[in-house]
Amino acid sequence: MAGVRIALAESLTGGALSSALVEVPGASKVLLGSVVAYDSSAKHGILGVSRSLLTMQGAVDPEVAAQMALGVAAKFANALAGSDADSDVVLGVSTTGVAGPDPQDGKPVGLAYVGIALAGRVEVHELSLTGDRASIRGQVVAAALELAIAFLTSK
Repeated sequence: MAGVRIALAESLTGGALSSALVEVPGASKVLLGSVVAYDSSAKHGILGVSRSLLTMQGAVDPEVAAQMALGVAAKFANALAGSDADSDVVLGVSTTGVAGPDPQDGKPVGLAYVGIALAGRVEVHELSLTGDRASIRGQVVAAALELAIAFLTSK
């Protein structure tokens, strides 16, 4: 989709999603950047995720994924303002979840959320995955890429 740039907010994937994108030749034409916000304070301070939401629900929550995607899209859209690319729209993609080996905040290993935001519209997809830590992280990367493509091609 012409005029769409991508910004990533990664927690569970820890940079693996942006790494997968930069493996593709020409990625610089669409990828603006990535924020790895592993700690909740970074999710709040950088991406604008509600502190009370993080306190009450924990980081593994569909609304956290939504706020991460919206927050990273807004951050990078602001960065484009006044540039040659300020007419581009920013697709925000976020990942949060539990890769293991242990549950987190009462959430089971393999539970993950992918958030996708564009022009203020946001979708969150829940994933229930199995496997070891590396496998779960890889599955989330693959799912995030597929969901982002599906989001862009269905609208």
